Amino acid sequence: LNAAAGRAPRQHVRFLPGPAGDGGGATGLVAARVPVLAEHPLVRGPRFRRLKIGAGHRLDVKASGVFVLGIGHGNKLLTDLYNCHLTKVYTVGGLFGKATDDFSDTGKLVEKTTFDHITREKLERILAVIQGSNHKALLMYSNIDMKTQEAYELAVKGLIRPMGKSPPIITAIRCLQFALPEFQLEIHCLHETQQYLRKIVHEIGLELKSSAACTQVRRIRDGVFTLEDALLRTHWNLQSIQNAISDCQLKVKTELEKTLG
Repeated sequence: LNAAAGRAPRQHVRFLPGPAGDGGGATGLVAARVPVLAEHPLVRGPRFRRLKIGAGHRLDVKASGVFVLGIGHGNKLLTDLYNCHLTKVYTVGGLFGKATDDFSDTGKLVEKTTFDHITREKLERILAVIQGSNHKALLMYSNIDMKTQEAYELAVKGLIRPMGKSPPIITAIRCLQFALPEFQLEIHCLHETQQYLRKIVHEIGLELKSSAACTQVRRIRDGVFTLEDALLRTHWNLQSIQNAISDCQLKVKTELEKTLG
């Protein structure tokens, strides 16, 4: 920001010594416009010394994907978006046949098991059970009477969600890839942590009479933000950040109006 071209310093009128207008060689005071030195970069110093940046839903060191930051006024928008309790979407990789102390494939190995008996149908059956039990929790924490017109309208708009604190809730889960011993899931969830998702993979392994460790957690959507909105490290420059803010302003405004009015 400080390296970007700034506006020209303001100018004011000063009366400076100069030749008089009578042509006789006498000197006098002549009106002239000169820059205000108090605004000169060498006097004022850097325009930006402190910039407030806030982090949205965090990612731990073993996870990757969409990570939202707020700059300046964007910090208030981050708080408003957090109050919307928007769904986040992850792709989660798993590996059948081993269990670790931290549920990830890089943790300390504590058990090895067989996995040849596992099929995609059995896995999807477990996923359906997980989604069904979490759907009941979603309705309970949403505090909405499901027999009302309000509940119907919210369901049509996809706005049924807990509008307060709740345990982690999985709103949808499906299998994207299955090639023993590896598999990949897509998980839509609220109020989760990445470690909670790794534990889900571990519990899926137990339910299938085996074990499983998580190989990858990648967030592909955080509310209105997707991977297409994210900036790679090579694009961390002023122009790209300005463009990203401009491109996302309408999406953020629309979601806040829809959810918070």
